[in-house]
Amino acid sequence: MGFLSGKKALITGIASTRSIASGIAEAMYREGAELAYSYQGEKLKSRVEDQAHATKSSLVLPLDVTRDADIEAVFKAIKDAWSGIDIVIHSIGFAPRELLAGGYLETVTREGYAMAHDISAYSFAALGKAARPLMQGRAAALLTLTYLGADRAVPQYNVMGPAKASLEANVRYMAAELGPENIRVNGISAGPIKTLAAAGIKGFRGMLSVAEKVSPLRRNVTIEEVGNTAAFLVSDLASAITGEIIYVDAGYRNVGLPYVSESGE
Repeated sequence: MGFLSGKKALITGIASTRSIASGIAEAMYREGAELAYSYQGEKLKSRVEDQAHATKSSLVLPLDVTRDADIEAVFKAIKDAWSGIDIVIHSIGFAPRELLAGGYLETVTREGYAMAHDISAYSFAALGKAARPLMQGRAAALLTLTYLGADRAVPQYNVMGPAKASLEANVRYMAAELGPENIRVNGISAGPIKTLAAAGIKGFRGMLSVAEKVSPLRRNVTIEEVGNTAAFLVSDLASAITGEIIYVDAGYRNVGLPYVSESGE
């Protein structure tokens, strides 16, 4: 029996088997959670259905987080199927591709800035607001995915940096408000991973290379490693952890300058 046995969870943000959300779903399923999935657009529906089939789930729901009606419909379907929910995984982020190349001020626009914040940050609050009534009395948890660009300037990450910073502030404010209801809220800041979303960031291969060379573990992280951390954070094993951003990045955040050997390597 896994440590998530009896828990019911919604997984958002799967775009392929290489998505971080996919790694989270697999870890949670392994630990006994019952899963529901959302998908954004018909193009991704079959991919998410494949993931659902692999984890014995029949609850696959359309969700465009820019539409309040979609969010309401998802949680109505969950209420009808389960009556309540224990876990929401938010793995959603987006900015127009043209804003993720070149300089920040060179590329940022009012419309792109608003879109990045709406989809990447406000959507977490919106999901939390809709899930809240279904989480009462369940020792529930919400978890989102962020990145180091929220805390430090990262070349080409541009408008997603402020959007992720807003997302991380959401974690703290939501945790403070929902704590008295025994609902926990945390985030994972994963190191760079080659996903479809990351492919939209110019120079991403360089980010992978630098992280591998500089990180104390001298490697990049995997979706499986992020998934294992996520499964722990939403479980009762982490019952006293809330309002935190947990870094799963092979130690990269803790290094100021690259450490080199005496040979210079």
